[in-house]
Amino acid sequence: MKQFTRRSFIGTTALAGGAALLGGCGGSGKQQVPAAAANSQPPIEEPYVNPCEPGVRGGRFVIASFSDPKTFNPITANETSSNDIIDMMFVGLIAKNQATQEVYPSLAAEWSVADDQKTWTIRLRKGLKWSDGKPITADDVVFTVKDIVYNKDIINVTADPLRIDGKDFEISKVDDLTVKVVTPDIYAPFAEFFGDVRILPKHILEPAVKEKRFESAYSVSTPPDQLVCSGPYRLKQFKTSEFCLLERNPYYFAVDKKGQQLPYFDTVVHSVVPDQNAISLRFLKGDCDVQEFVRPEEAMRFKAEAASGKFKFVELGVASQMDLISFNQNPGANKSGKPYIPPHKLKWFRNTKFRQAISHAIDRDSIVTSSLNGLGKPNYGFWNESNTKWFNPNIPTQPYDLNKARQLLAEIGIKDRNGDGFLEDEDGNPVEFEMNTNAGNSRREKGSVLVQEDLKRLGIKVNYRPLDFNTLVSRLDATYDYECIFLGLASTSPEPTSSLNVLRSNGFTHQWYPRQETPSTPWEARIDELMNKQLKTLDFAARKKYVDEVQVIMSEQVPMIYTACMFAYSAIRNDVANLQPTVQHNNRLFWNIAELYFKK
Repeated sequence: MKQFTRRSFIGTTALAGGAALLGGCGGSGKQQVPAAAANSQPPIEEPYVNPCEPGVRGGRFVIASFSDPKTFNPITANETSSNDIIDMMFVGLIAKNQATQEVYPSLAAEWSVADDQKTWTIRLRKGLKWSDGKPITADDVVFTVKDIVYNKDIINVTADPLRIDGKDFEISKVDDLTVKVVTPDIYAPFAEFFGDVRILPKHILEPAVKEKRFESAYSVSTPPDQLVCSGPYRLKQFKTSEFCLLERNPYYFAVDKKGQQLPYFDTVVHSVVPDQNAISLRFLKGDCDVQEFVRPEEAMRFKAEAASGKFKFVELGVASQMDLISFNQNPGANKSGKPYIPPHKLKWFRNTKFRQAISHAIDRDSIVTSSLNGLGKPNYGFWNESNTKWFNPNIPTQPYDLNKARQLLAEIGIKDRNGDGFLEDEDGNPVEFEMNTNAGNSRREKGSVLVQEDLKRLGIKVNYRPLDFNTLVSRLDATYDYECIFLGLASTSPEPTSSLNVLRSNGFTHQWYPRQETPSTPWEARIDELMNKQLKTLDFAARKKYVDEVQVIMSEQVPMIYTACMFAYSAIRNDVANLQPTVQHNNRLFWNIAELYFKK
């Protein structure tokens, strides 16, 4: 599912009434299927013919990863450390070219929408197989959506974008290869978002669902041969804190124009290197083949070495990933009855003026200079200019102004009451909190220290403590055991629907207070209303108006305090072909891993 996910470091489909979208790459008509090449498995009866430049099969593609995956379950994963691998193993009914933002058929051979713009018919390809050789059928699609995604006993992020006014989509089997989906209302981005739900094998996972253990299914401890999937690769071996080894899925359904089965690489290795300096060194030595995130402070070195012919250096403009600070506004308590946040701190965190004051106290220009080597710009909004279609440049901002910050805090009773240089609230409690970020991320570690210093000048004591990335994500998503976090969000789509899991009050990634039963504030209720409205119209101007207002509310209420956005740089070895670089996906260079190949 295309959604915002936690980053460890760092297009709307127009639907004409009654029109069918068939064949390849969003065009109409059926594809001409080429004869199978001699060095590949026989193609399925109805393969997807990829329009990429035909390449050469073979080789091992090595990626240095910052951390281990938390899970191999595509429905419950909510962090890039997991999704970077899951994306190679699982596919949906419909896919999207991340460079052009156009949708094209994946497991589905064709799909159409009725004149009511709510009734969809989707037909699967003939001859599809899981990685264990079993057939993929409409039963798997219905099982995935009805029994897993919409299962109230399964906590997952995938359902968030697939509801309108709180109502699920209705899905039913027509025949072995066809399903019908009826949406509660018009759902503008159906092809992209419903189409991208990762379909799962009923014959493997039905027992886990019935026994209410699905969330632990497809875990990092599951034997690789039991991780049945449908994508270009399947897991061959996983060693914690060392590597993930993926091998070509012999039953993958895509071929190139010569009939040669994809993917081209024999294997892909995710090598775990929990230090950014070490990742860069490995790439520069030639020990790995790609570096998706070249940090701003090392960009000029990479650019100079690329000029000598060692590798390609790719400049992509402003990055879509956002770094931000969020306070825990969850008023709940853990199983022992202890509040997640002490009441006096919760009172601060839930006060808009407190958050605005913190935002005014942060010197974003210094963050750009010191942590981004000047290669970035201050950020105040939920999206930035990289999202050319949806970004609202007219949002309110809180520029660096300590006097304004002090004024806002004084208005809510927070001031230096004893002359010690630090602030206290109206009950005499010192204004102090712990801030966490992910250890080993030099950019965020530097940014956290700068924020700590900025807030000290304001009179607030910040206890900075970095944590392991997966530990941090668990505190955000599960235990709610944190006060303030400096982290980031990444998305695989610029489309507003990708952020429903963050923006809706009941969203899984509603970072400051997730999964609310009802909106806890009027402004959260208004965002819920606007995000539902933007789903239900095919008029882009109307959708843009709703989404613009959402961005204004987010910047006024600052539930997430955005710091700076960096310029995007990546690097990859020279002989990798079929690259389609994009800043719109967190995997900027290898999002189309099935098409990439070594020229040599």
